[in-house]
Amino acid sequence: MSKNVIILNASPRKNFNTAKLLKEAQRGAESLGANVEYFNLYDYNFLGCRSCFACQRKGSTTEGVCAIRDDIKPILEKCINADAIILGTPVYFSYPTGVFRSFAERLLFANHTYMVDHEKGGLKRRLDRVIPTGIIFTMNCPEDLAKNINYPITLGESVSNFEHIMGYAEGLYSYDTKQFADFSKYNCDLFDENHKNEVQQNQFPKDLEKAFELGKRLLQL
Repeated sequence: MSKNVIILNASPRKNFNTAKLLKEAQRGAESLGANVEYFNLYDYNFLGCRSCFACQRKGSTTEGVCAIRDDIKPILEKCINADAIILGTPVYFSYPTGVFRSFAERLLFANHTYMVDHEKGGLKRRLDRVIPTGIIFTMNCPEDLAKNINYPITLGESVSNFEHIMGYAEGLYSYDTKQFADFSKYNCDLFDENHKNEVQQNQFPKDLEKAFELGKRLLQL
């Protein structure tokens, strides 16, 4: 039976770095026969968690889906019934996009508990199965600088949150990406266009290969 994969683009750009990597992840999943649904989150009208706690009330019937009825609710339902989830986001000012964060709040909090697992320690998981999740981060920042300013820790928090709630998560980091197709149109002397072109030609294809493998690997866990 074919597995179902949900792919979520949390970038406002539908055809640039993040989207290209997600499309490769989609190809990887489809190479193993998966049914893939791809969503651009910026197309939907929704906000983050409103702290209504409907999902945490005793006797709640939300069943892991945020109680708020808006554009994103059907996608949240698809996610908790999926066999794997892949999200992609650019990094803005050291963090994933606001849309990524809002979606994560809505998905994760409804599947989070405040109940202690006295047998295993930590908190009980609401989900009774693992939904392997991959998060693709794209950024202008070179890898060495990203490590020096603790991006693996800062961005890794998002991966850790998904790991805890969904049961498994991993991050893929695409560094030093090219921000503009044509640098001559913008006020920007911080980046060397020749260097960015070189990275785009030599490193980005390797990142695409990693994304393809990510799409396959999540289905094999």
